[in-house]
Amino acid sequence: MNNRIGIYTGIAAGAMIAMISLPATAQTQTSDLSSLQPRTESGRQIYDVGQFSRFNPRTALDMVRQVPGFTIDTGDSDERGLGQADENVLINGARISGKNIDAFTFLGRISAANVVRIEIVDGATLSISGLSGQVLNLVTNASEASGISGNFKWQPQWRRSGNNWFAGEASISGKLGKGDFTLSIENDAARNGVEGPERVTDRFGNLLFARDEVARYRQDQPKLSGSYSRTGDGGSVFNANAAYQLYRKRESVATDRTQVGQPDIFELYSSNEDEWNAEFSTDYEFALGGGRLKLIGLQRFEHSPVSDFFGQTFFDGTTPPNGSRFDRITDEGESILRAEYGWKTAGGTDWGISVEGAYNFLDNEGALAVLDAQGVFQPIPLTNANSKVTEYRGELITSYGRPLSDDLTLQATLGGEYSKISQSGAKGQSRSFVRPKGSVSLAWKPQPGLDLSLKVERSVGQLDFFDFVESVDVSQNNGNAGNPGLVPPQSWRAELEATRKLGPWGSLTVNIYGEKFSDIVDSIPITATTEARGNLDSATSFGVGVVSSILFDPIGWRGAKLDFDGELRKSSLRDPLTGIHRRIGDDKIFTYEVTLRHDIPNSQWAWGAGAEDFRYSDTLRLDQTTRFRTGAPYTWVFVEHKNIFGLTVKADLGNLLGRSEKFTRTAYGTLLGQPGDLDPPFIRGRRDGPLGFTEDRSREFGLIYRLTVSGSF
Repeated sequence: MNNRIGIYTGIAAGAMIAMISLPATAQTQTSDLSSLQPRTESGRQIYDVGQFSRFNPRTALDMVRQVPGFTIDTGDSDERGLGQADENVLINGARISGKNIDAFTFLGRISAANVVRIEIVDGATLSISGLSGQVLNLVTNASEASGISGNFKWQPQWRRSGNNWFAGEASISGKLGKGDFTLSIENDAARNGVEGPERVTDRFGNLLFARDEVARYRQDQPKLSGSYSRTGDGGSVFNANAAYQLYRKRESVATDRTQVGQPDIFELYSSNEDEWNAEFSTDYEFALGGGRLKLIGLQRFEHSPVSDFFGQTFFDGTTPPNGSRFDRITDEGESILRAEYGWKTAGGTDWGISVEGAYNFLDNEGALAVLDAQGVFQPIPLTNANSKVTEYRGELITSYGRPLSDDLTLQATLGGEYSKISQSGAKGQSRSFVRPKGSVSLAWKPQPGLDLSLKVERSVGQLDFFDFVESVDVSQNNGNAGNPGLVPPQSWRAELEATRKLGPWGSLTVNIYGEKFSDIVDSIPITATTEARGNLDSATSFGVGVVSSILFDPIGWRGAKLDFDGELRKSSLRDPLTGIHRRIGDDKIFTYEVTLRHDIPNSQWAWGAGAEDFRYSDTLRLDQTTRFRTGAPYTWVFVEHKNIFGLTVKADLGNLLGRSEKFTRTAYGTLLGQPGDLDPPFIRGRRDGPLGFTEDRSREFGLIYRLTVSGSF
């Protein structure tokens, strides 16, 4: 581990030193070669609309994706409530309201014609608590004379596992009274699948049986949403967002299982989900006293019925079929009220105070049933599957920010939260907590073209309420007992981010971070034979991320751009079973994406290629480990024409290297009977005991053909 730490630290330190040591003249020169060279105003990097004309953008998202060295960060999915700002995108200097809509969705609804400019600024210099590092501010101007405008996109896809004709989105925007409105409809549809062989061997490597699997996945998420915003004559700002979404998922895995000297077995796993969810949020900001007050409200609700089934049919003519089914109906909700008040004092000092109250709940009903010898499902009692979990939470945060010099800015927050978690049902209990929260950020510009940002933060994570209730995975015959004693995890995080503008060559950003967790959630033993998600004392994580854009105009390859976004991470915790330090379960090891795009000068054509890959650590239960690996990077090529009857048409060919999905599950325990038995019984054990059997699976999904047709009106 120490060697790996040295390697990661060396990479990060080398990148930082190289960025700082680059001559300033290389950053400050101007050139006519690159249309993506920003200008500087008041410490901000400014991109004007005309600089993106070569891409023929339809939406603001099309523009933002081409900003050199910038990647949209949608924030932490485990963030509690509305909290502090963690997305790195602002619209006209304000955060995006709501939780059902992220920066990708919001930017995709803004017509390119309504974009005035794009600004890149260090978040710590803004009067928005919680922001640090590179932040993009999109400045728009939807004038009264603009009328109705709209955008649409259709993305059909073809692959050997099924064709998808139903993915797309459309939106319209315009004036409504003295305000602006947007209506949108979209469907995040998927039709895909994989197939391939699987071998199951005992602890000596002897083949127990083989499987030939065909998996199919179908998903539709039609969503209707709308927003309205209005700026009053006195500078007040009102925003409202509403969304209603359906989620329909159908998943199946059909398996032909063969054993030497034994009849075949047909196995079927199916999972169906029919969810609907709705969200409404609103905020109102206005001048009050010597500052401004912003009031925010949010209401979210979700209803999710899920049914999972696994069954076996034996072709020996005597063994009756067996199977199990787990049904769950879950209602979830979240209600939030938040108030933020900010004001300025002499010397450019920003002050702020925020108060937030929230109510979250999960109401779950789960039922397990198994087939008897007569083929009738018989219920199996579960101890903690029918339960309601609620959380009442209050938060108070104060903030302070001011310039320490012309090139150095400080931002600090301090506060805490009170929460009360209650659970009804067989294992119901109630507990309350007080948790401190806060952060300190510094933004420093030591020389032109170089921005440094340092942030230290204390935060509280959001619990997954499903970890409180009992559940069963019938496909793997796994169960979680549910743990009513869970407490919210906490963490300290320190990060250093450096951004070097490379003049006409592009931009480079390096981010180094480290985290220390307490009460982190992982699998823990409940009894000698059961387990659940529970809290461990501590864990650590550190990593380095790199985002870069290289422009090739200076060497004469006009219109060509290479983008890279990658991250390396190392984590560690003490395993609750073995006592040995290991990575956090299912934690990121590395990710990367590299894309080349060439917009051919004096034409409507563009082409490009890309590659991406990832790796996560093993998922561990107390009786088994699961490892997922990709067989090769996912690679693609594309060609794009920006004006075919007024439309932008892009054709992609993906999976050129034949990526496969490799899955290995190692189960511990005692396998009874003989290797040739039709279905030998298995007594589960722990990971510190003997190995029972190993499943090795490889699934292929072939080439993917995708067409994207987009337009505006």
